[in-house]
Amino acid sequence: MGGGSHSMVQGKPVFDRFLLSLARSARPRVCFVPTASGDAESYVTRFYRAFSALDCRPSDLQLFERTIDDLETFVLEQDVIYVGGGNTASMLAVWRVHGLDRLLARAWEQGVVLCGLSAGMNCWFEQCVTDSFYVDRLAPLPDGLGLLPGSACPHFDGEEQRRPAYHRFIESGELEPGWAADDAAALIFSGTAVEEVVTSQVGATAYRVERGDDGVIERRLDARLLVG
Repeated sequence: MGGGSHSMVQGKPVFDRFLLSLARSARPRVCFVPTASGDAESYVTRFYRAFSALDCRPSDLQLFERTIDDLETFVLEQDVIYVGGGNTASMLAVWRVHGLDRLLARAWEQGVVLCGLSAGMNCWFEQCVTDSFYVDRLAPLPDGLGLLPGSACPHFDGEEQRRPAYHRFIESGELEPGWAADDAAALIFSGTAVEEVVTSQVGATAYRVERGDDGVIERRLDARLLVG
C-alpha cells in the first residue's frame, strides 16, 4: 500500500477488511510489525483499535523491547503480517540483526499474506525510494528484502518529491524499473506477478515506471475500487 489503511483513512477500514479476505483462515491471525516507527506505542494502539473491531486475531511483534522468544514459531503461525510505516533503512537493519528477514521470506513461501504501507511497501522489493537518510530529500535504498523484483515508491501522489525523485533515480540507473502506488492504492502480488490494483479512493491507483529510449515511461494501471 502506498499509504492509507487504518493509519490514514479515518472511518474507512476498507483496506483492512480486504487484507483479511486474502488470508488462508476464516478468522485470521494478523500480526502488526511496527519496527519502522521504533515500535511507537501510539501506532500499535491504532492497529489494535482498528483490527479488534474486525473478525480476526490481532497481535504485534516488537523488537526494541522484545517479548517473544521463539520468533520462528510466532511468525510462521500468522496468516497476515502487516508492516507499518516509518524509517525503511533502520527497520531492515533491525530485522536482519534479529533474523526476522529470513523468517519473513519463509512465511511468504508458506502462503502468509505479507503487506504494509510506506516502509511496509518498500521492504518487500529489491530497491526503493526512501526518506530514511535525509530530513529534506529522498534517496535510493538498494538492499530491500528482495522478495519482489525491481524497485518501489509509495506516497506517489501524497508527497511532492516522490514522483520526480523516482523518475530521476530510474532514469539515472540508481534504481531498477518498478512500481509506484498512490496513498489510497495498493498493488496485489501473487508470487512476484501483479494480480491487480485496488483503491479506496476514486482516481488513486498504481503505476509501472521504466526507462525508455527518450526518458522515463510511466504507465498508469487500472484499479478496482473497494467499497463498504
